Amino acid sequence: MRAHTFLITLLVSAVGLLSKTNVVVFLTDDQGWGDLSLNGNTNLSTPNIDSLAKEGASFDRFYVCPVCSPTRAEFLTGRHHVRSGVYSTSAGGERMDLDESTIADLFQQEGYATGAFGKWHNGMQYPYHPLGRGFDYFYGFCSGHWGHYYDALMERNGELVQGKGFCVDDFTTEAMSFIERSVKKDKPFFAYVPYNTPHSPMQVPDRWWNKFKDMNLEDMMRNRNPNKEDRLHLLAALAMCENIDWNVGRLLKKLDQLHVTDDTIVVFFHDNGPNGTRWNGDMEGRKGSTEEGGTRSPLLIKWPKGIKAGTEVMPITSVRDLLPTLCELAGVKQRPLKVIDGQSLKPLLSGNTKGWKTRTLVSTWKGKLGVRDQRFRLGYKGKLFDMQKDPGQRVDVSKQFPKVTERLNQRKESFQKKVLEQIGPDERPFVIGHPAVSWTQIPARDGTAHGGIKRSNQFPNCSYFTNWTSKEDFITWDVEVGKSGKYEVELWYACREEDLGAEIELSFSGNSLVTTISTPNDPPLVGKQEDRAPRMESYVKDFKPMKMGVIEFKEGKGILKLQATQIPKSQAMEFRLLQITRMKEKGTD
Repeated sequence: MRAHTFLITLLVSAVGLLSKTNVVVFLTDDQGWGDLSLNGNTNLSTPNIDSLAKEGASFDRFYVCPVCSPTRAEFLTGRHHVRSGVYSTSAGGERMDLDESTIADLFQQEGYATGAFGKWHNGMQYPYHPLGRGFDYFYGFCSGHWGHYYDALMERNGELVQGKGFCVDDFTTEAMSFIERSVKKDKPFFAYVPYNTPHSPMQVPDRWWNKFKDMNLEDMMRNRNPNKEDRLHLLAALAMCENIDWNVGRLLKKLDQLHVTDDTIVVFFHDNGPNGTRWNGDMEGRKGSTEEGGTRSPLLIKWPKGIKAGTEVMPITSVRDLLPTLCELAGVKQRPLKVIDGQSLKPLLSGNTKGWKTRTLVSTWKGKLGVRDQRFRLGYKGKLFDMQKDPGQRVDVSKQFPKVTERLNQRKESFQKKVLEQIGPDERPFVIGHPAVSWTQIPARDGTAHGGIKRSNQFPNCSYFTNWTSKEDFITWDVEVGKSGKYEVELWYACREEDLGAEIELSFSGNSLVTTISTPNDPPLVGKQEDRAPRMESYVKDFKPMKMGVIEFKEGKGILKLQATQIPKSQAMEFRLLQITRMKEKGTD
């Protein structure tokens, strides 16, 4: 009798899982609202992305943040990024506080297989890592940008591996494999696919570049400030957007092949405005701006079983709305640890606007604030614009609408006092050896150089340290060891043969580990040959790992220090990262 009851319970559980709705979320990096043929741009063709609107819903005024990691945080938490602890795009400021719950946490708790594929940009060391934020599986990179897009160094669940081919193609293939594995296991899936293009460096395969490389800007749709357009950057961005479209199409076909299209919600949006001056619907601003052009993104949601094809949503909406929306559509219980700022868009998706309250959305970046309601926008310089009559923000109407100006200014001041003024010094250390995982990656990105050591580029995300010429020079990280134990350390480095012999010491809390650079690794810089336009970021090298040995770390906070105690030649080495792995204790599996 007990066995019979147990079998029935298992069957009921299995039916419950099979009946759940799957979710796929595409998030692109630095793609503007105007970078879709759906929105009237004849410079390119994006039929697969456009199909999401034709077969589902499109949102007329959907807003994200001016830059990358804040938008990702708001999608994941449903809260304004400042509230969750995200105030920057690197140096630890991209991390969400650990008392935040994510959309992946909520779906994971409901029995979903959860996977993230691409650019994470919300923390590298566990528990800030994707695997600590509700995802079962991660393939991609955690930094804000990557220096090379072909066969690049990637991470798979904590292990550093070599990618296969062009990264966006690679991410899509990995996501498709994850979905197929989930379907074969009869398990519902939540697949988050945050692409890293068209963010620079501007690299894209010949198949897409060849279509654009010989185009003349004079024959194309232009930006409102055509004199600021960079031809190569612009053409490369368009080619990268068409590559994105091809990959979206690949994944949609996979859903068809697996016969799960009707049971899958597919979401597509961007993380901020365009990363260059190109056609964007005559809007003011681009990436980094709190104006319309820096914060408006397309939002497309397709769900054959639950959303009528061709649905158009006109009220203003926010990336913060996606968590409650997807949870309600999929029947996932909303149990976030904190009150969220977003609200479910389900009524709008069903055509029900009755009772939908007028909203006021605030965007902020680097001290600038923009305020948007359904009709008006208060720019960061204090000017008021009637966005219905003047979508290009050319005419200040603050004197014509003094009450509106006062109301939006009050909203701005309230946000400054209640939210922005709460930002203080970031005292969150980088975590080594969290008890839940054995591995930790400590990159140059998160380090502080002392003495003459220089970073390879002003943008730290994919940089390395060089010019290490003095024994007085060193690198430090403010860290917290989560679990005491012995840790094996790999040093990813580059060193010319004529510079061999440097003695490197890693130390923490009274314990140290010393090794000598004895094997040359002098790879060339890569990336320039593949770049379609000049870059701002570092070129990269094929840094190789060297086993430094074993060090004992004691639980607690302190300074992790890397120093060259002997430099017999011109420089010690060039440094990329440390991979630190806690060793198994005797008698444990």
